[in-house]
Amino acid sequence: MAKKSKYYVVWNGVKPGIYNTWEDCQRQITGFEKARFKSYESYESALLSFKAGKDISEPKIPLTKAQIEKNSICVDAACSGNPGNMEYRGVETSTSRQIFHVGPLPDGTNNVGEFLALVHALALLKKLNKTDTLIYTDSQTAMAWVRDKKIKSTLERTSKNKEIFEMLERALLWLKSNSYPNKIIKWDTVKWGEIPADFGRK
Repeated sequence: MAKKSKYYVVWNGVKPGIYNTWEDCQRQITGFEKARFKSYESYESALLSFKAGKDISEPKIPLTKAQIEKNSICVDAACSGNPGNMEYRGVETSTSRQIFHVGPLPDGTNNVGEFLALVHALALLKKLNKTDTLIYTDSQTAMAWVRDKKIKSTLERTSKNKEIFEMLERALLWLKSNSYPNKIIKWDTVKWGEIPADFGRK
């Protein structure tokens, strides 16, 4: 069975609009500060949301305050191949506003990206003195690496991924040199759907 196509809405980007492929969408958001975009299963939903200037699709299960903490950010990563072009980002959970985005960087993995995203979020929140802001991630692996302050990856260092390994070294050093009160919570994809920081490539 052919894979279902997705439609990508770009509200804030080089050229806002609706795109049929992730590659076309990526060209509009890569390097664009405060880019805002989302994927949709149908063109109709994409068009309605684009015209409204916001996501107007209804989640399968209402997200109540009891379920998801409003004062939070969420992180996610994506990788084209394993290893492949890796990128990660963090967004405000309640609005999907992008806070940071790094990549794509060559010869990375999704787990590495998820870990770097978590540490990036922790360091940013500490810098901003937002000690009560929660962080959501859908990666148990990244949570374990942060907790243990140790990376268990089989990724091999190459001439292409030197920057990624330098980032990993800085991330580990930060974890070993800093404490943080921010809670890291596992995102419940089954109950809540895809994490808002998702890159929409599934």
